[in-house]
Amino acid sequence: MRLRRTAVALLLAATAALAAPTPALAASPDASRSPAPFRAGFPTGTATAPDGTTDLTDATGRRLRLRGFNLDKYAEATEQDIATLAAQGFTLVRVAVSWTRLEPVRGHLDPTELHRVQRVLDWADRYGVLALVDFHQDVYGPKFGGGDRGVPLWATRDDGLPFTPDPDDWFAGYFQPAVQAAFRHLYDDPDLRAWQADFYTRLARELRGHPSLLGYDLFNEPFGPVDGDPTDPAVLAASSAALEQGRLADMYRRLIRAVRRVDSRAWLFVEPTVLVGQGVPTRLPGFGDPRPGAPRLGYAPHFYDTAVEGGADWDPSGGFVENYTAAITAYPAAHRLPVLVGEWGPPDARTPGNSQLVRRQVAAMDGFAAGWTMWYWCRGNGGYCAFDPAGRPAPGDEPVFGPYPAAVAGTAVRTGAAAGGHVVRWNADGSGRTTDLVLPAATFPAGARITVTPAARVEVDQPAGGRAGTARIRLPHTRPGTPVTVTVTPR
Repeated sequence: MRLRRTAVALLLAATAALAAPTPALAASPDASRSPAPFRAGFPTGTATAPDGTTDLTDATGRRLRLRGFNLDKYAEATEQDIATLAAQGFTLVRVAVSWTRLEPVRGHLDPTELHRVQRVLDWADRYGVLALVDFHQDVYGPKFGGGDRGVPLWATRDDGLPFTPDPDDWFAGYFQPAVQAAFRHLYDDPDLRAWQADFYTRLARELRGHPSLLGYDLFNEPFGPVDGDPTDPAVLAASSAALEQGRLADMYRRLIRAVRRVDSRAWLFVEPTVLVGQGVPTRLPGFGDPRPGAPRLGYAPHFYDTAVEGGADWDPSGGFVENYTAAITAYPAAHRLPVLVGEWGPPDARTPGNSQLVRRQVAAMDGFAAGWTMWYWCRGNGGYCAFDPAGRPAPGDEPVFGPYPAAVAGTAVRTGAAAGGHVVRWNADGSGRTTDLVLPAATFPAGARITVTPAARVEVDQPAGGRAGTARIRLPHTRPGTPVTVTVTPR
């Protein structure tokens, strides 16, 4: 049947996945030759704050705040992209990979496609950026018009059921009988389960050892069978809960074991269904991690407003940010998981409501996320691009390029605007360790003035030549819990 977009409004139709490719962002020559202003240390553990928020921590115990972008699909970024991203002061990329491209024939990884992925990780190694590998799918796979995204044809079983695409609503394809059958077989058939797990093991074996490899987002925007009328919100919620508690949970257990057969270092992130974007809390269970030592598991929801994805300007009276924040926090708090928001951002931040949405999302993620990757790294007029055609931050996306503590000796980080500049706040942990504050060159092209309360020792590597700066802030005699306020203004 043909479903109207309003019929699936409760499902977060993350249409960012279909944004048209745009030219890569060019780095300035100076920026591309310079080392990253701040090299993201690999997270070796976690720390849970009194409010229940769990952060990733570096080897010294500082809390990491990872910020970055999704790269153009699939592993098609250039070295210039990675160099510029690092020079701007970002520390994380999300790299989409496709099962159908990597394993077009069962049992054999395609060497050309594998080299493309490894090359992106090589560049991330070189420029000090962490990389999250995203096992991506859209409407299951190429059998259903998804191009070369997702599950291969040889792993697609649709029972001969019909599939009629809706040119006005790609997401409605998930409700087609053939797609529903394909997901059911992927979750239920023993041979498909084994082949999928084997693919994850073999890819993880090939990619392990890269210093930049943060880990894996195990399955992009999971979906599954809907038993009943998909236009009924109660049916959708019940089907999502059943999927998360049953078939999807079993898949994640298999894939965690599959990666751990060959890699005990990587972090493994699970995603909820897209209903979380409409304020429906996930029903995923907790997961065990068979690696030696402390678990390295995380939670990677997406943060999209359905109406905005459909072309509307954001309406703050709808309560989207508040509802999402309330829905997103209980699960990671219960299981002590760091949150990394894998995708977020409006199709066009230039409109008044969407500009406000960007500010609100950045502020909200300060409160519940250890990191985020915006959708996505490109130039253009709208179309999710974070940069305009000239390579400047797109109008409305300015908060994305604000100063932030990439490694902080404290908790309760907040960033925001102040009169003529920016303010960054946190509560000191009393350790005397340094907080590294990144100063993106896009916002501080001529450098920055910094004041800190209470008085602190500050060493500043000023932004210059298209390269971000870093302020290293040390409060050696501060009691735990002391509020710290840093005001940053452009020169």
